[in-house]
Amino acid sequence: MKDALSIDAEGRLPLPWLAEPLLQALHQQRGHALLLHAAPGIGALAFAVSLAQSWLCEAQALVRGEPAAPVAQLACGRCASCKLFHSRLHPDFFLLLPEALRQEHGWPLPGDKADSAEGGSGGSSKRKPSRQVRIDEVRAMVDWSTLSNSRGRAKVLVIHPAETMNLQSANALLKTLEEPPAGTRLLLSAADPSALLPTLRSRCQHLRLPVPTAQQAQVWLQSQGVAAPAAMLAACSGRPLDVLNWAAAGLDAKSWAALPQAVAGGQAQALAGWPVPLMLDALQKVCHDALAMSQGAAPRFFAAAQMPEGADPRRLSAWSETLARTARNAGHPWNEGLLCEALVSAGASAWADAARPAQAGARPAVLPAVAITRR
Repeated sequence: MKDALSIDAEGRLPLPWLAEPLLQALHQQRGHALLLHAAPGIGALAFAVSLAQSWLCEAQALVRGEPAAPVAQLACGRCASCKLFHSRLHPDFFLLLPEALRQEHGWPLPGDKADSAEGGSGGSSKRKPSRQVRIDEVRAMVDWSTLSNSRGRAKVLVIHPAETMNLQSANALLKTLEEPPAGTRLLLSAADPSALLPTLRSRCQHLRLPVPTAQQAQVWLQSQGVAAPAAMLAACSGRPLDVLNWAAAGLDAKSWAALPQAVAGGQAQALAGWPVPLMLDALQKVCHDALAMSQGAAPRFFAAAQMPEGADPRRLSAWSETLARTARNAGHPWNEGLLCEALVSAGASAWADAARPAQAGARPAVLPAVAITRR
């Protein structure tokens, strides 16, 4: 499925709050290598593609039959270069995503296959798409950068998210990042730049993408059909794309508000059918707010009236550790139903045990590690 990542033929941005940051980047950034620091869920990929599109836009007037020097303006969306962006076939633009994201956004590399079978009888098992940028993909991108540009302006390479490069992939990029071929610009996007090699960070100019204002995000979410966007934005730390993903998964403001009471009551069915990463994120937010309230602090993701009272902070801490351990392995082939029941039951014990009279000298039980795999 292709989602909107570039400026369309009417000059509309893929996300309205990107206009000012894009114009600032076009006016202020002149380096050949940029490192974009952007929180997840605010449109880092759309920003990177739209910036590359604007760098390569051919709407400038001709000077003596040759293109004029690039000016700091957004892409027009109508020239031949912009149309190539819409088709995702621009010969002077290289977007490198992990394989899983390439499938999600419908932006494949030339060698990608729709389904790739692993070894095994009949080839019935499918290889899981990689969530890393592999070294052979970086090498292919570096080789591409040495070719002459096709449309006489420049070449742009984008890597998103840059943290998905492993050590070998990052090292393969270093020389090109320091001394790219003439007319080549590189843009790396990272939610956590500290996860990158220091040698990568030091070779880039840094650029931060701000979180959209609450008003910008709410107006856009309402245009996307999301009801009660203010409550959902609070639950997602102001990240509108996360809210939209939650809405697509069937989560709305009403079900979110009811979640803490459901967890305290051990009602795992409240999260039935949720993808594992979304389920873990939601449970961690319930746990965070319960721990905050147990220490007299205000909740962050839920209204105080929505949070059940009387949780044992020791049990909550143990639950938090279990959730964090499970989240580190979110890509494991879990049995989603059993995993959900185990984690909700572990959380419910924090409220159930707190209601019982504490025995003198009793130690809190340590929650077992959850290890439930799909059969």
